[in-house]
Amino acid sequence: MPIDRRQMIAAAAASTAFSGLARSVQARTQTPSGETYVNEVEGYGPLVADPNGLMDLPEGFSYRVVSQGGETMADGLLVPGQFDGMACFALEGDRVALVRNHELKGSSAAHRNWGPGGYQQQRIGLLDASRAYDTYKDGRPLPGGTTTVVYDLATGQTVRQHLSLAGTSTNCAGGPTPWGSWLTCEETQETPADADVMKPHGYVFEVPATETGLADPVPLKAMGRFDHEAVCVDPRSGIVYLTEDQGDGLFYRFIPTTPGRLAQGGRLQAMALRGTPSVDTSNNDARVWTVGDWREIEWIDLEDVDSPNGDLRQRGHASGAAKVARGEGLWWGNNELYLTATSGGPIKRGQILRYVPSQAEGTPDERASPGRLQLFVESTDEKKMNMGDNITVAPWGHLIVCEDNYSSAIRNHLKGVTPDGKLYTLARNVFAGNSELCGACFSPDGSTLFVNIQYPGVTLAITGPWSAVRT
Repeated sequence: MPIDRRQMIAAAAASTAFSGLARSVQARTQTPSGETYVNEVEGYGPLVADPNGLMDLPEGFSYRVVSQGGETMADGLLVPGQFDGMACFALEGDRVALVRNHELKGSSAAHRNWGPGGYQQQRIGLLDASRAYDTYKDGRPLPGGTTTVVYDLATGQTVRQHLSLAGTSTNCAGGPTPWGSWLTCEETQETPADADVMKPHGYVFEVPATETGLADPVPLKAMGRFDHEAVCVDPRSGIVYLTEDQGDGLFYRFIPTTPGRLAQGGRLQAMALRGTPSVDTSNNDARVWTVGDWREIEWIDLEDVDSPNGDLRQRGHASGAAKVARGEGLWWGNNELYLTATSGGPIKRGQILRYVPSQAEGTPDERASPGRLQLFVESTDEKKMNMGDNITVAPWGHLIVCEDNYSSAIRNHLKGVTPDGKLYTLARNVFAGNSELCGACFSPDGSTLFVNIQYPGVTLAITGPWSAVRT
């Protein structure tokens, strides 16, 4: 099968160009030896070696490369590197928009060269600095932000790409809103006092999915300043839930003054386990609950949420909020949400928590009928689940979890989780470097799973017999 060779993003230090990747690959070769995963249920069967050395998939599944770091976009800028969180939105006809984060840190010299201006910033003049949230002290925009990719599901072709948010830092994950926008989260608390930036960072920004240029870079300060990871929105109430990627992080909710109008402000709270203030839910050092356990939840009001001292989580914990070990992935399901605690569990290889909101969520009446939190999955074997990070809910109700482990021996996988918490393996990253998988999301019609390989930056569209899963 012919391979479309395209240049990928250059590594900053060596300016090394990566070879292009197959635009369409059907995995047909034999199953590789030395498997590095263990399934609890069959799922889609054994993985088959990818002849192009990118992503192993089960028999009958295939992928297309949608986008690569270093490509020239419609605005003349280059696709930035460090792909991360992402969501898919319906456009007209068979077209969808992928709004995608780029986890490029403002204070990183290497990341400066992986931004939309390219290596040595040769194209940064194409970006109007007045449309960026922040700049370096030399006036050039920071490299983080989002890109939007328009993709045609019928033809399997990428229609266009453009920069859709500029000048932010360390855009890690985020989440889609019911009103058609992407909330992108900064996983950093850089300030002008400690980094080469002009403004403080650690905020959430909103990017309309239909935006054809740059979105206005408005920090949603009422949603708190901390190491944001992901968000999800309850479509019934408009309440926003937020994770924090810290070993002693908290789990938050934001009750907007006006649902759907987040810039108008609201109230930020942190989660606590009723009757057990300031508990650590991780089970890292002491087991406080077991898989399947449920706990009733209460929410603690937070003050001074712009947190100039970067101590919001410590103040929240001192007030009774529960610790969550590196809260990362977060996605809304069927009247409930799921979140990953990447370093939770006794072997620190990850937990998945499930939260069912109160029917009176966010009102005084919830005290009589509180929301409930369950320890849904906890890894006791890194070959079953190894540091699950980004997460999405499949149209058929299973979870799809992106692994983000740093092992040279155990590859990063996409894991499936059944409604009763059983794990199976959907895909394996076999690309050089074993970078994290991230940004998993489905097309609105359920036909296509999009996922990113963070470094050097590749977005894939995976299709196959989704209904054939065996549990």
